[in-house]
Amino acid sequence: MAETIQFTEEEVQSINQLRQEVANVFTQLGQLSIERNRRLDELDDLEEQLIEKHKGLQQQEQDLFKGLNEKYGDGNYDPTTNTFTPISKEEVSE
Repeated sequence: MAETIQFTEEEVQSINQLRQEVANVFTQLGQLSIERNRRLDELDDLEEQLIEKHKGLQQQEQDLFKGLNEKYGDGNYDPTTNTFTPISKEEVSE
């Protein structure tokens, strides 16, 4: 059997320090992974809420313009002057 060799105290400290640093990095990587997943979940939830809100606003817009169209007929709205110009029936038939 081969003769055993005893490491010096400095060598043992170096090994232990390296092992501790590796363990710390693994711990930090795990924490980072958990935090990343939590934040991604939050962003996914926020995105879903905003998509639903956008769908609701689109429906509101359709309902609003449908009501205005029923009330005033076809035409063009100029948002800079807040004026509505009806399209004559002759223009519509063309």
